[in-house]
Amino acid sequence: MPVREPCVAPASRRLSGRYPAFPCWLLSQILLVLLSVPTLAAKTRPAPEPGYISALAAADHLLQAWQSGDVENGMSLLTRHAKDSASTDVVEQFFSNPVPSAYEIGHGKLVKRGRYEFPVVLVTGDSKTLHRRFSSIFVVNTGNNDWAVDKLP
Repeated sequence: MPVREPCVAPASRRLSGRYPAFPCWLLSQILLVLLSVPTLAAKTRPAPEPGYISALAAADHLLQAWQSGDVENGMSLLTRHAKDSASTDVVEQFFSNPVPSAYEIGHGKLVKRGRYEFPVVLVTGDSKTLHRRFSSIFVVNTGNNDWAVDKLP
């Protein structure tokens, strides 16, 4: 094994005798370990299921229809179960937004095969008062990789 030169303090400090010689290779190894620690400790999420992106897109499209007050497109994104469980008046009331609105979609979770739940926050109001409503959207696979909303927020 070759002999390695020690790291030496600047000449002005060397003369005072405060800093002993320290091997450069050891210093580089310590720095390498310290720099790799955050990378090793970082959590990684597993890759989403194949249908996750399509399910998330369906939830996003429904909330875009809600935000713009587009009843027709919103209705086309609902399953028969969602339409039957809510009356036509309730669905139309959901999509009619007279005030400015926004929404947030959280990270969804797989409830069971072909069914996702996405936490959502519906924000309505004007510049003086904001109202936040916390809820969730259930999205199901209706076949042929088509996704529809099974429960309104």
